Amino acid sequence: MFVRWDELTVDAEEGRQLPGYRDPAVIRTFDAPEALDTRFYEVRAKTVINRVPEQSQVPFRWTINPYRGCSHACTYCAAGDTPILMADGTHRPLEDLASGDRIIGTKRDGRYRRYVETQVLDHWSSIKPAYRISLADGTELVTSADHRFLTERGWKHVLGQERGPECRPHLTTNNSLLGTGGFAEQPEQTVEYRQGYLCGLIRGDGTLGSRQYQRPNGRAWVHHQFRLALADAEGLERGRDFLDQAGVATDEFAFSAAQAHRREVRAIRTQKRANVAFIEDLIRWPLSPSDDWRKGFLAGIFDAEGSCGREALRISNCDPMIIKWTRDCLDHFGFDSVLEPSGKPNGLACVRVRGGLRERLRFFHMTDPAITRKRSIQGFALKSDTDLGVEAIEPLGRSMRLYDITTGTGDFIANGVVSHNCFARPTHTYLDMSADRDFEKEIVVKVNAPEVLRAQLAKPSWKREHIAMGTNTDPYQWVEGRYKLMRGIWEALRDFRNPCSILTKSPLLLRDLDLMLEIAEHTTISANLSIPTLDEKMWRATEPHTPNPRARIEAVAKLNAAGIPTGVLIAPLMPGINDDPEQVEEIVRLCEEAGAVSIGGIALHLRGEVKGIFFDWLKAKRPDLIPRYEQMYRRGAYAPRDYKERVARLTHTTTNWPRRYLRDRQEMEQREREEERQREALDNIRQPSLF
Repeated sequence: MFVRWDELTVDAEEGRQLPGYRDPAVIRTFDAPEALDTRFYEVRAKTVINRVPEQSQVPFRWTINPYRGCSHACTYCAAGDTPILMADGTHRPLEDLASGDRIIGTKRDGRYRRYVETQVLDHWSSIKPAYRISLADGTELVTSADHRFLTERGWKHVLGQERGPECRPHLTTNNSLLGTGGFAEQPEQTVEYRQGYLCGLIRGDGTLGSRQYQRPNGRAWVHHQFRLALADAEGLERGRDFLDQAGVATDEFAFSAAQAHRREVRAIRTQKRANVAFIEDLIRWPLSPSDDWRKGFLAGIFDAEGSCGREALRISNCDPMIIKWTRDCLDHFGFDSVLEPSGKPNGLACVRVRGGLRERLRFFHMTDPAITRKRSIQGFALKSDTDLGVEAIEPLGRSMRLYDITTGTGDFIANGVVSHNCFARPTHTYLDMSADRDFEKEIVVKVNAPEVLRAQLAKPSWKREHIAMGTNTDPYQWVEGRYKLMRGIWEALRDFRNPCSILTKSPLLLRDLDLMLEIAEHTTISANLSIPTLDEKMWRATEPHTPNPRARIEAVAKLNAAGIPTGVLIAPLMPGINDDPEQVEEIVRLCEEAGAVSIGGIALHLRGEVKGIFFDWLKAKRPDLIPRYEQMYRRGAYAPRDYKERVARLTHTTTNWPRRYLRDRQEMEQREREEERQREALDNIRQPSLF
């Protein structure tokens, strides 16, 4: 098998000889957001079943790793893409901007500086030493030393001196930047998001139903109707597109003509009985709405019934159920809302979101309404109650490719703060590739892994020993969604009935559940998901490119519900960082609810170059812990025995929490011996690679 994505390939370099491989590797880059600045070295491996080194403290002898290098690797010093506020209210990474793009800048107007629309005039990059600026609200920015931000005391460079040739205004920890603070992540238009959006849009502004009439001859007939009329074409187009993706075709027509003080209103409709019945089912209130559904619903009801003037963001309706769902979804995402009854006989009420422009932007970015007219912030004064005090300015110790732009106003909004023209962001493309970044951005892909595995499993010398996957690099990192090597690997293990297990950080594992169940019919198989923390700030700081830890817990529940014994590794547990008993207890409780068949903890291991990388992170983030770590790891890569015993006590489950998804133990008696062996193995299993 040799995978080619010709439609995605943006560059194919000359072959490069990698150590240990006979033929040159084909180096590819792909035009996908998740793969920016990542190079994939396609190689043909001679073997994929690898013996685990004897010195490793693990209970298994064999492993498979279809990838070398890992985009899911933990990192302790990388900045993410810097989101820039666009004129339409969305945000876009700085590296993706181009001359002519319309964005938001600021302009002084009397006593206040106000947000205004401006244009990108130029866009380029340069390589300079990089610095990280950390703010009190958690916002982080990476720039050159020469860059300037707007503070409460005017424009200030990142670095400067009080006197001498480098004397200039510069940031200190006594300064605060101006703006609203870090932007929320924008949603993906998943199936559940589209369903939620249609529910809000149609319930808020549509006509849907079937009504019985009587003809003059006395015979009854039923009129089926769906109609949605909106003055804003963007909301109507999104609604029609989402319905079309769901399989419902509609016709567009002019609902009312434009008048002196009213815009033209256009509408979509269908009168087919099957379509009307389908839409009625599509917009039913869900029993257990997902986050995607809630975001879609809020976007849809805002497009239908929302308004956003200079004072507040409001959503109005006469239906108490719609008002209830609106407030419930807002509460779910932590918005502060208040109900304002109108006192009118029709029961009209308004839900008002409090928190000013900061919360308004969070609502827009988190939910992504279609109607850009309602998302405008132009003319708003530059003021906010967000704490944007400078907490730290740290050198990253390396030169990076930093992006600059020139705008019509001389500034722009970078991740919620006002930035002068020459802002910079990392592209993860470095001149001097360090060990940690190489591991994340230079991925070796064994494109023939499934075929080689079949050949090795077919050898008479192979004794069908247990194979553990995910012990070094995550086989379900992002690129597996494109190469799909794991399906071929699972099929080979199924056909040869070989015992196996897998450790991953990704719910993408669920894609191959069908094959895992087929393996379970013939031999033993188990899974473990690594979940080191539930704290979002800590997760984003240490594992920024991995799936959300709570999504991993949901995957644990689904796998166990299907019959695949799945446990959890709380790993790595780092002294003084994520080993607080209350935090660990919360993970244990949620994993028990999800039916985890085992829960184990693994203390931090620091092997080889990883030790230096981790200590660099400590110096930047937690210098107070350096003496403790130097003492703990002075003799080698492993934590001392007393800390390992503490980890075991933290993750030991003593409660009788109902495990809703576990099968009846009588049905699993034939697997008890294997499960016992697996539980013993998990007590000592090696942690997933940190980097």
